Amino acid sequence: MSFRKLGTELRYLYNSITSGRALFVVLHTLREEGPVHLLRKLITKFVPTSIRVLFSDHRKLPDGIPLSNDFAYQRWLINNYPRKADLQRMSNTVTMFNYRPVISIIMPVFNTPESFLKEAIESVLSQIYQHWELCIADDASTESHVGQILSEYSSKDSRIKVVFREENGHISLSSNSALEIATGEFVALLDHDDLLTPDALYEVAYLLNRHPDADMIYSDEDQINEREQLKSPFFKPDWCPDSFLSRMYTCHFSVYRKVLIEQIGGFREGYEGSQDYDLALRFTEQTKKIFHIPRILYHWRIHPNSTAYSLACKSYAVEAAIKALSDALDRRAEPGVVVPIPAEGRYIIRYKIEKLDLVSIIIPTRNLGKTLDKCLTSIFEKTVYPNYEVLLIDNGSTEVETIGVIDKWKEKEPTRFKSQSLDIPFNYSKINNHAAKAASGRYLLFLNNDTEVLTSDWINALVEQAQRPSIGAVGALLLYPDNTVQHAGLVIGIGGLIDHGHKHYPAKHLGYFGQLQTINNYSAVTAACLMCRREVFEEVGGFEEELAVAFNDVDLCFKMVEKGYRNIYLPHVILYHYESKSRGYDTTSEKHNRLVKEMEYLKSKWGKHLDYDPCYSPNLTKSRYDFSIDI
Repeated sequence: MSFRKLGTELRYLYNSITSGRALFVVLHTLREEGPVHLLRKLITKFVPTSIRVLFSDHRKLPDGIPLSNDFAYQRWLINNYPRKADLQRMSNTVTMFNYRPVISIIMPVFNTPESFLKEAIESVLSQIYQHWELCIADDASTESHVGQILSEYSSKDSRIKVVFREENGHISLSSNSALEIATGEFVALLDHDDLLTPDALYEVAYLLNRHPDADMIYSDEDQINEREQLKSPFFKPDWCPDSFLSRMYTCHFSVYRKVLIEQIGGFREGYEGSQDYDLALRFTEQTKKIFHIPRILYHWRIHPNSTAYSLACKSYAVEAAIKALSDALDRRAEPGVVVPIPAEGRYIIRYKIEKLDLVSIIIPTRNLGKTLDKCLTSIFEKTVYPNYEVLLIDNGSTEVETIGVIDKWKEKEPTRFKSQSLDIPFNYSKINNHAAKAASGRYLLFLNNDTEVLTSDWINALVEQAQRPSIGAVGALLLYPDNTVQHAGLVIGIGGLIDHGHKHYPAKHLGYFGQLQTINNYSAVTAACLMCRREVFEEVGGFEEELAVAFNDVDLCFKMVEKGYRNIYLPHVILYHYESKSRGYDTTSEKHNRLVKEMEYLKSKWGKHLDYDPCYSPNLTKSRYDFSIDI
């Protein structure tokens, strides 16, 4: 094939695939394996300039933009990574800061490869914000170059302070040695082989000038491979305490108020591999002033011996994390068991149920007897929780089959099954509010009639979380019949207003950084399966009856957040959801007009909440369900 014809094919491929990912793969392969002179001619003649820069022979793109091995992330970097002009502007801005605290960067070192160690230190020296000190503790390295490099740098810059430990004590004791020589108001953590972006400390100082009471600050991060290419950006949510119990997501770049670190006793020996997780768990019990900077400020180096490469390289880190989490549960008087899941470095907390209080399962229904019967059968045959009632609210069923199903369950479950008629125009909120008043349980479990329970301990798991004073609504993993995701938490902004994240993903998929298979905080969860304590439901005034069909669950969850509660999604509570069978879809003009009216109501009431989702990164897309990068 001539290079002209190949170029035409590549250009067609680029234009036909929105993401351009296929073009990236082809060009990357050619760059690595094809004749260099032919490739250069091909790229120059046929490839768009915006893509051509990705395949430069240089390690850096023009104006200091780093190179990524991922097309979408490269586009994001081009749009968001600070350029020389941005860094100059930041430098000028620093002179106008009223508050310029010293930030002590803590870096334990042990036998670091020479190039990695130098690059880590140079990344500190390159900081736009100059009010820092680099506190290095050498943990009795046996490689001679380590001491030479540290001595050389400390002699050149008085802000670089080094303590040479006489014996190896591992990372916790070494970090504490570095803490002992720190004099800054804040402490930042840097691994000995990683890199800070040049604006890292600037962004921290900029935030502190807006929020001087901040006690903990963390940023987004990515990884840097052995070819100096950036990859795997992790765009994080704001502080979500229950998500944090599932995985150490704050990780890099984290900054802590030093006085609070001293108050909790610094790093603890015996938690090596997860010493930062243990520190953050204890630290966040002392303050709620935790801030997130949604920018990439840290490059986590990935190589065969790093935790970033594989947690299997340091299996002891998992054991230490379980120990740290178990300690946290004890300190917080919330007894439970930490269960590691197959995904590396991720956990599920199963709390001890303090009291097996009555759960009222509330199911509105109308006709569709077979669907209702499948739902009720799954509840009564699979549920292992011993103390529950099912309260069915019949909203005007006319089918003989449905009436027969109701009568059948009255006979089979005379003590646990109750049915009431409420023959009014369909209003989901009004029906459920009516049922909540008639229910006897401490826990209210709102459930659609077109669901089918798959996990026998589903109510146990929901109660475990709903019993906690901090929790509002508890939601589940709902699947379509083809075992793909229908609901795994609602994300503000997706679909233009709010919609389900990870929709249509395979049920066993990990999701974005394990999001699907871990317990996470969300702004809202669907009422197709939602549990809360009665007291919380009554405190927020129940469902909003102005919202007859849509968004009533969103409104309910927002009201709980406004009262200070956290909403939560559980991946281990799994049901099928045969969505909208009872009511049908909004295809008629009447239903469409009603939907528009309810959308406008939600926007009018919760406008400020709909602008930003603290449980979802602003760097992720709102045009799809897949947590991909917003480029």
